Amino acid sequence: MLNHLLFLALLLLSVLSLRFGEAPLSLAEVLAALIGSGPEPHQVIVREIRLPRVVLAWLVGIALGASGAALQGLLRNPLAEPGLLGISASASLGAVLTLYFGLALVSPWLLPAAAMLGALLATLVLHVLTRAGSNNLTLILTGVALTSLAGALTSLALNLAPNPTDAQDIILWLLGSISDRSFDDVWLCLPFVLIGLALLFWCIPALDALALGEAEASSLGVDLGRLRTLIILGSALSVGSTVAITGTIGFVGLVVPHLLRRAVGFRPGPLLLASALGGAVLVLAADIAVRLPNSGREPMLGVVTALIGAPFFLTLVLRARRDML
Repeated sequence: MLNHLLFLALLLLSVLSLRFGEAPLSLAEVLAALIGSGPEPHQVIVREIRLPRVVLAWLVGIALGASGAALQGLLRNPLAEPGLLGISASASLGAVLTLYFGLALVSPWLLPAAAMLGALLATLVLHVLTRAGSNNLTLILTGVALTSLAGALTSLALNLAPNPTDAQDIILWLLGSISDRSFDDVWLCLPFVLIGLALLFWCIPALDALALGEAEASSLGVDLGRLRTLIILGSALSVGSTVAITGTIGFVGLVVPHLLRRAVGFRPGPLLLASALGGAVLVLAADIAVRLPNSGREPMLGVVTALIGAPFFLTLVLRARRDML
């Protein structure tokens, strides 16, 4: 029932997103443009500007929501989210270096390729530790170290940017947005998102068993090392590929699983699908919200999700501290 409601909300928000913008369109005009029978300007607006934006919101939200739920189930840590393992920060660093050295001017494909390479390198480091039989604490600490290192190198690139224009390009990309994207961007990240999601959903039975405890999960035949590898790789592929296109959009993987966990009876398996749909709903709703101010310049999507997620994160920390007292 919950998944049906989330999917219905996602469809309604998608229609609203297609209608909403500087040139508002009626539902009939949107449908006519989608099937190619409306006026040419309407078709360009809907099919080439707004529809890729909606599809990217789906992909980003699904990737972040599902990865957040999977990582929280794996680490049994309610504060875990995709950025915890350093994958998002490493992907951002790859893109920033491309902007810093001016390689993005050579080919528009180099920026997302460099971002996905950064995510891949971070994943390889984590994978080596996983194969070595590390525990979850080592995994978290490694992720924190990778995030710190990538953040420091990103700050260094900003500090040494050869001119203000390059620094501005880096900052705008880091803030995260799904505007001004095309279906070329969608096709670039779609295969990686689908493969990553397939790996995450493959882990649902093991995550349900792990909720009983590591010893119980092992007795049920769950290979914890293999489970960590699949979830890390799935998160890297899905989140890294979307970061490569949109920049950093944070806190979705943290907020959504918490909002939906009680509704699915605190079961990690059902939470994965619900969080995927809920993540898409949140990203699409936030993207509509950034277009509400009629100021001629919309806020960046990553800023809006951070404004939502940061207070939520602080609330979780305070609640955990209170429970420990």
